[in-house]
Amino acid sequence: MKRKIKKEYTNLRFNILIIIIYVIGIILISKLFELQIVKGAEYRETSNTRLSRESVLEASRGEILDRSGSTLATSTSSFNLELYKIKSDDQNLNNCILNLIQLFENYGVKYPDNFPMNKDCTSFTIEGETLTKWLNKYKLNEGTTPEETIKYFIKKYGIKAENIEQARKIISIRYEITTKGYSSTRSLKLAENVSREVVAKISERNSDFPGVTITTQSARKYNYNNLASHIIGYIGKISEKEYNEAKEIYNNDDYVGRTGIESLFEDYLRGEKRKRRNRNVS
Repeated sequence: MKRKIKKEYTNLRFNILIIIIYVIGIILISKLFELQIVKGAEYRETSNTRLSRESVLEASRGEILDRSGSTLATSTSSFNLELYKIKSDDQNLNNCILNLIQLFENYGVKYPDNFPMNKDCTSFTIEGETLTKWLNKYKLNEGTTPEETIKYFIKKYGIKAENIEQARKIISIRYEITTKGYSSTRSLKLAENVSREVVAKISERNSDFPGVTITTQSARKYNYNNLASHIIGYIGKISEKEYNEAKEIYNNDDYVGRTGIESLFEDYLRGEKRKRRNRNVS
């Protein structure tokens, strides 16, 4: 009798142990499924952001010399501001954007503003079929007023601003992010050729500008101003048609030769960009 009871007790403990192992196995498999399938893309992006970030090394445009060796056109370095995507909510992103815009306005820095509405938010800057298509893109009715449109984008971007003008400034950058996109490894260019004072302010108050990175870029300089400008020529931002025809060579914000030597010898003067992968230690 005692042996039978002891055997049943042993079997009970064995069964309990088997159940515990099964439960632990199910939990581990569920967790693995969540890590690999459910949140795999999110964790992968976070990992890539922590480990490395890819940046473009801008190539300097070639110099133009006269026959005596004097430099007629050369390239100098300038500072750009770029924005990378980080793990942040709408409020922190909007605060960062507002801090940037206030800094830009204090130092006269131009920033992207392609939102199709005037500064006072009283009228659209596009009309007709273009406006209708734009409203439809955001599922707004054809008769939607500027006031209703601003309210829509304020809600869409989670903006909490003191006034409509301030909200309009934040929307200008958020709209640029929406239309052009950015990620933890691909930046959105916010300003070009900014002064050293602006760079210093960004560096001093880096906690106010999360995700903002300072990069350097070559800028064209003509040592003799307008001298022989019809021969030397000038450069300008690449057109949409030119970009579509040479996507493998240029980016959509590159500058190319427009006239004169700058255009005729474009293939020789343009530099070849390289990519650099930086280890992110933050």
